[in-house]
Amino acid sequence: MIAAIAVALGHQPPASSTPSHVRGHKHRGSLSAKGWPLRGQGAYALDNGRPVASPHQQPVPIASVAKVMTAYVVLKHYPLQPGDSGRQFVVDQDDAEDTEARRHDGQSVVDVRAGEQLSERDALMAILLPSANNVSLLVARQVSGSVDAFVAEMNSTASELGMSHTTYTDPSGYDDGTVSTALDQLRLAQVVAGDETLAAMMATRTYWLPVAGEVKNTNALLGQDGFVGMKTGSDKAAGGCLMFRAVWPTASGNRSLIGVVLGQRGGNLIDAGLDAAKQLAGRLGARAAAPAAGQPVLARPPGMAA
Repeated sequence: MIAAIAVALGHQPPASSTPSHVRGHKHRGSLSAKGWPLRGQGAYALDNGRPVASPHQQPVPIASVAKVMTAYVVLKHYPLQPGDSGRQFVVDQDDAEDTEARRHDGQSVVDVRAGEQLSERDALMAILLPSANNVSLLVARQVSGSVDAFVAEMNSTASELGMSHTTYTDPSGYDDGTVSTALDQLRLAQVVAGDETLAAMMATRTYWLPVAGEVKNTNALLGQDGFVGMKTGSDKAAGGCLMFRAVWPTASGNRSLIGVVLGQRGGNLIDAGLDAAKQLAGRLGARAAAPAAGQPVLARPPGMAA
């Protein structure tokens, strides 16, 4: 089913089997009676409907979900067409040393080598799939001249999009000062869902980088239950976070859900974010077998009167 949805959307993620820990993943009852995550916050929009947000929206750390804005700003500078590689980013010795320092610090990085050239597409895939902090920083510096200048662009772009409760302090989200609300990030999610290049990147499961080799998307929901994106985030301050998109075919056409969950907690923070998103999507897109095609029918959103 997911392959057909992806093609319909113009996405062509590489074929891959669903990870076993996801296939066996069970709901942990982390939604309230009204359908929102018991912890943290959430927001969603069904099709082109109005955004709906959980109570108590307040700015909180968003970890690597920040990289969606990083990629969006890069593509504003250097738009990519399907099949294009884009501009080149050169890895210097400082970048290689920075990578090792970040690795030692326990951050998410990909292997790079001094003298390596990363195409724009390579760099964005490194940022969006394995969530490479090191590549986020080197790209930011080379796009805007300095990391500070790039972060200023992230904030001005957020302001243009009406994200009034968002502050970016770094391009990777590793800094706890990078904060937002689920509703603000939903605004960004709706914009990037309409960007064919960026949406297709975030729907990709695996990609090959020149030095790092094969990298995998941290979003293990891709390929099941209609999920076609977008970006995970997790650290101690932020908890588990996920910006997500799901699409279900119905007799009357595709139905689309775009959502964000922030601040989820559990033993594995990435799984906590994925689980909350899966439960929220499952509640909104409750499976009701159609007599003929057996396609899912969207249920009434949480809190919406009959």
